[in-house]
Amino acid sequence: MTDANRAEAQAELKKVISDAFTSQTLWTTDWAAVQLQSLLPKPPLVLNHLKRKTTEQAPTSKKAKKAQKLSQNVGPYGSNTTSSASAPSVFDSNDQAALNRRAERFHREHELERMKALKANSQNAHLFGAGKGFASRSASPYSLDATGADDPEADPNVIDWDRHTIVGTSTEILKDYLRLTTEPKPEQIRPYHILQQTLLELKKRWREKCSYNWICSQFKSLRQDLTIQRIKNEFTVQVYEQHARMALESGDLVEYNQCQAALKGLYELGIPGRVEEFTAYRILMLLHGLNRSELNLYVGQLTPRQKATSTVQHALSVSRAISMGNYHSLLLLYDNAPNMGVYIMDHFIARERFKALMTITKAYHTIPLAFLKSELAFEALDDARVFLEKHNVGSFTNPNEPDNVKNLDCRAVHGRVKEVFEEKYRKVGIKGAI
Repeated sequence: MTDANRAEAQAELKKVISDAFTSQTLWTTDWAAVQLQSLLPKPPLVLNHLKRKTTEQAPTSKKAKKAQKLSQNVGPYGSNTTSSASAPSVFDSNDQAALNRRAERFHREHELERMKALKANSQNAHLFGAGKGFASRSASPYSLDATGADDPEADPNVIDWDRHTIVGTSTEILKDYLRLTTEPKPEQIRPYHILQQTLLELKKRWREKCSYNWICSQFKSLRQDLTIQRIKNEFTVQVYEQHARMALESGDLVEYNQCQAALKGLYELGIPGRVEEFTAYRILMLLHGLNRSELNLYVGQLTPRQKATSTVQHALSVSRAISMGNYHSLLLLYDNAPNMGVYIMDHFIARERFKALMTITKAYHTIPLAFLKSELAFEALDDARVFLEKHNVGSFTNPNEPDNVKNLDCRAVHGRVKEVFEEKYRKVGIKGAI
């Protein structure tokens, strides 16, 4: 792109992507082969007054006929081309000279734009870490060769990231996370083999019940070093998966969602990992966020092989139970969630329990607390009673009796149950959601 064609090219690019999304060919299109028409060189315009200048009489001599034939076949760049329907049939010598001058001027302007882009890229190269400590590749498709000549496939408007990628030299195994405010330095970045040692050490510290805040800072620093060095492989996937599990265990959905977003891109690159496990987590997260439209779209893209795995089947069963209002099946699935799915369900199970309580209090006059404890999957009678009292719906017909014989007064609390649900559970906000 240049300043002259940028707006037109961006508009065309948006349309191409929109059409691909509509036709569901985003992931099957060979984007490297797509040509934007607005980026093709445009021939100079022929002014109307030139079209009107034709010879009033047909040439009679052989020499004149030959000159007429040549003038009809000479294009604006001086090469033999076929005239378009809008081009004039005959040009006089002055018109042809004007066309040639216009073509030369167009070529000069195109060269000036190209040189401006090259100069701008060279001036901004320091922003991408050019210099000592950076890995360079002499034969990059987007760089100049040793003589300074243009690579025939080079695009002067695209930064050659391979030339400006840092290779770390630090030997520190543990390092706190700091947000970068300047360009990174190699001596502050850990190389790949050190990062592998870092992951092993962090796993060991986590097993020793280390503080989550400290371990989270260490993992963010580890992820930062991977990103700066553009390392995307199975080890990168392991780092994000491990951090995501620790975040789930600690109830940190913000950090979990960041890891899940990164894993989604890594899996799409074909890098192996625990794809089915995190597919199930993503389904449960969409259920937590009440994002039904996105959930339907995501489930529709799953392969039969993914749907056949036990973890994904469990998540789909949870989705089905919620959509049907089958709280009995839902709470059984909650008790038997595989992997770390229960940590995600913990964030929305109170909402689903309250929806179940709305149905129960509408259907019964009174209900034993022991039945609620079993049906709503509480671990103890005390937990069920505290849950009701916490939401100010703990009205019992026999409040002075022991918990194992108490009965909830459904008529007295049904209206309050509906109010609490509308106030507390109708909407949900998730920081860092993807």
